[in-house]
Amino acid sequence: MTSSSPRGASVHYRVEAADLHAHLFRVTLSIDQPAAQQRVSLPVWIPGSYLVREFSKNLQRLAARQAGRAVAVQQVDKHNWQIECVPSSPLVLTYEVYAFDNSVRTAWLDTQRGFFNGTSLCLKVHGQESVVHSLELVAGKGIAHWEAATGLAPHKVGKRGFGTYLAADYDELVDCPVEMGTFWSADFKAGGVPHRLVVAGAVESFDSARLLADVHKICETEIRFWHDRKRPPHKSYLFMLNAVDDGYGGLEHRNSTALIASRRDLPRLGEARMTDGYVTLLGLISHEYFHTWNVKHLRPAEFTHYDYGRENYTQLLWFFEGFTSYYDDLLLRRGGLIDDATYLKLLNKTINQVLQTPGREVQAVAQASFDAWVKYYRQDENTANATVSYYTKGALVALCFDLTLRAEGHTNLDEVMRALWVRCKAGPMTEADFAAVLKELGGRAFTREIAAWVHGTRELPLEDVLQPHGIGVLEEPSQLQQRLGVRVTEASGIQVKTVLRGGAAEQAGIAANDEWLGVEVAGTGWRLTKLDDLLFYAGAHKKVTALVARDRRMLRLELNLPPAVTTWRLVLRDAARAQPWLASHA
Repeated sequence: MTSSSPRGASVHYRVEAADLHAHLFRVTLSIDQPAAQQRVSLPVWIPGSYLVREFSKNLQRLAARQAGRAVAVQQVDKHNWQIECVPSSPLVLTYEVYAFDNSVRTAWLDTQRGFFNGTSLCLKVHGQESVVHSLELVAGKGIAHWEAATGLAPHKVGKRGFGTYLAADYDELVDCPVEMGTFWSADFKAGGVPHRLVVAGAVESFDSARLLADVHKICETEIRFWHDRKRPPHKSYLFMLNAVDDGYGGLEHRNSTALIASRRDLPRLGEARMTDGYVTLLGLISHEYFHTWNVKHLRPAEFTHYDYGRENYTQLLWFFEGFTSYYDDLLLRRGGLIDDATYLKLLNKTINQVLQTPGREVQAVAQASFDAWVKYYRQDENTANATVSYYTKGALVALCFDLTLRAEGHTNLDEVMRALWVRCKAGPMTEADFAAVLKELGGRAFTREIAAWVHGTRELPLEDVLQPHGIGVLEEPSQLQQRLGVRVTEASGIQVKTVLRGGAAEQAGIAANDEWLGVEVAGTGWRLTKLDDLLFYAGAHKKVTALVARDRRMLRLELNLPPAVTTWRLVLRDAARAQPWLASHA
């Protein structure tokens, strides 16, 4: 197998679709000059998704050969293997990977489509992480009519995208996912750089021209944000969108992104209106593309070199995810894809999500970043009470810094982001770098704000920062779930999913996983199928008896109906004062 390795690539991967029905990729790994005791390992996580996912659970039938003879492979731990080798004699490993996770994080293979991240398929060759790696994609039996797309540099590639690609090192190899199948694709240039958009799974009503034009506008807007008229840091860029019946998510990579969204959120032929679903999709695309700068280049100092074998901790996800979440929708507005009202509606949703999360009073957003590995990515019925999202609160922290800087008249967050890019040389960054740039451009130290907003748990001064920019806040009655302090689903009866800390439901003794069957009011029992019916049956009564089932046992719980609580609604009171912020390219 080593004879097929391109010149300069001493580590070569050959990937084949071994069995579409069994969802198996076959990988042949050729190492030209192995060590005497060559160790290989498969990552336990993928950068950008902060959870140990144990990708090795899907690896099987690992075998090794040297000079045509079988060599023993010893498993060292859950994701490391060691091979006793004759040094410098080419070593060939073969193995299979089960691929049936239709997300952006791992790998997928069936009769319609193939997709994989290198972290799921490509064993790391210890001691040779920094050498040139090559990846050969094979269009074998059953997929000869497919196409392939990846952000890797092509070496010898056919017109359908199959063939050999090169990576400067292992990090680049696993940071360029691969899409395979019968997808729609189109090319465009943004900032003078070739871009490609690939969409798998779309239906006939898909308005590809509209999506292409809108993605192009997003790219031009974000390149201009970071570089004005200079070229972006990538030589090419690839968007891979997997359209499914129900799904949402994205994962950023150095010159590509993998996206998943509902088919119903794609733009439709003959439909000019901007649906909520399509706005959400554009926001996702904007978010992942912004990550090209903010986390893939400018990144936490702790991520200077990834350790693929364990958790990589940082307290800076509030900046890299939260600030990206602030700009994703704001740049849709600045690019003319949405109007002021739509942007304020999106911002309003973020504000209410944070204000309706009791965990914001328990955990600072910096600590939430550090705890992502055990809390954000492992959510349960108590998550809302114990933690806060570094995405949503991080976005509001960005809002507070931006509007405070603008109100004080020295600078704005846009300038801070660009100055950080220069200061950190588009590389590793610390919180101290952020503080230094704030002080340099803002005309004063922001030590107190960083301590309170990033490391504290007090409420953010949202209304105070919005008002000088022409945005007012109205308080309106919230939904009954928020009033009671409970979150439920109603697909088949009322199922309690979360009980919020300090709310009426908690005080009554209602617990997560309870089935809320009915209510007694003044001695009369009523069956509930929708929670909102509770007020209909309660009338003027302020106390009722909730009838719930827990572990098949019927419980009667006294519930006090609290006064109405409010939720925020943002209103644009002075468009002229808002425009320097909402429409700014400064």
